[in-house]
Amino acid sequence: MIDKSIIELVLLSAVSNGAEFAEVFVENNVKNSLSLINGKVESSNSGVDFGCGIRIINKDRVVYTYTNKVNKENLIRLAKEGARALKGKSQIKNIVFSDLDFDKLYIPKKEFDKRAIVEMLRGGSSVCYNFSNQITQTNMGYMDSKQNVLIANTNGLFAEDERVRTRVMISAIASNGDEKQTGYFGPGALKGFEFYEEINIEEIAKEAARSAVTMLNARECPSGKMDAILDNGFGGVIFHEACGHGLEASGISKNASVFAGKIGQQIASEKITAIDDGTIAGKWGSINIDDEGERGRKNVLIENGILKGYLVDKFNGSKIGMEATGSSRRESYKNIPTSRMTNTYIASGKDKKEDIIKQTEYGIYAKYMGGGSVNPASGEFNFAVNEAYIIRNGEICEPVKSATLIGKGAEVLKNIDMVSDNLALAEGMCGASSGSVPVCVGQPMLRVKNITVGGRG
Repeated sequence: MIDKSIIELVLLSAVSNGAEFAEVFVENNVKNSLSLINGKVESSNSGVDFGCGIRIINKDRVVYTYTNKVNKENLIRLAKEGARALKGKSQIKNIVFSDLDFDKLYIPKKEFDKRAIVEMLRGGSSVCYNFSNQITQTNMGYMDSKQNVLIANTNGLFAEDERVRTRVMISAIASNGDEKQTGYFGPGALKGFEFYEEINIEEIAKEAARSAVTMLNARECPSGKMDAILDNGFGGVIFHEACGHGLEASGISKNASVFAGKIGQQIASEKITAIDDGTIAGKWGSINIDDEGERGRKNVLIENGILKGYLVDKFNGSKIGMEATGSSRRESYKNIPTSRMTNTYIASGKDKKEDIIKQTEYGIYAKYMGGGSVNPASGEFNFAVNEAYIIRNGEICEPVKSATLIGKGAEVLKNIDMVSDNLALAEGMCGASSGSVPVCVGQPMLRVKNITVGGRG
């Protein structure tokens, strides 16, 4: 996207005041999106994000600057301005680039077809309305992006990558005149248009409608301490938020995590093995290379309850004496990269789904989790349950609404006593200091003993 000779001049300008390291991130991201309300196209947008970010590091100080004017003169001017903010002793006079060789996790097979997507989403909207007369509105969304990046640094790295992603957002709203409930799903992938041949939008829409109607007609959830069964897939959002962020080096380097300094210690039930894997072909959160040019990899974070490692970017890794783990990510060239998750999940166990339910005398079954709030430093969380049921005498009984799960990530990890063998992943967006990035969360069905459940019943 920019000639190597220009990139070299920019990097040398960035370290001209003695900084130890400089990096260039160039991005050209072509985006398309659609929004339908009640089957009618509400908006259709296309756009391009194009620009360059320059990061300069000297010891524990960082300067970051960016621009969408990527001509040679402007980039060198910007690099020199950034260099003036950092004074060091390094004397980098030339850079010998080496092209990074890496395997593509997935090569898209088909170009995107907006008209076909519109018809599929209209079909999904019709399915929602036909499911029940209590469905009063449908919201359908679609996006695709083709992001080309160039990453180069003063260590000689030169890497280029193309990332093609797509996602649909399907929402059904049920109402009885007094209140509303929403069913929502958002499948996505690191794939081309062929992804829509692998999923059934009408079936997904029907499930969204069923969930909304079920919760509309549910009674209020009781509150108190009880066992909770979290279903597979998006149930993994609790681990992602309450524990995963605490394993990112950005917090570890500041000692702002309950998991700092605990590698080798037992922090979870022996039934828990937790993994962040950016190398799953075609998955929404996967990466060929991260945004520092490190190859994506599979990182075992917790093994049989023992903390094995963190998610590490180069800058924070230098502060804690750890190698980068292919975990540095950013939303765009406007964001400075830092340690982030990719596809993060609790691995399958040996228990059976049916046994987990049968062996629960009383508790709550969280079929679909929603959003929530987390204090990353303490791991304290509060999560909504989008669809929940009471478990009584080993059976799933009546549906309940307005349920929340409240606790601390470190405590929940230790209180998981059953883990099923039905691992599933679900797609989402993760927001943090380096912007919003695509991730997968996941887990098999599992049981947490004696967690606080909030409700109005």
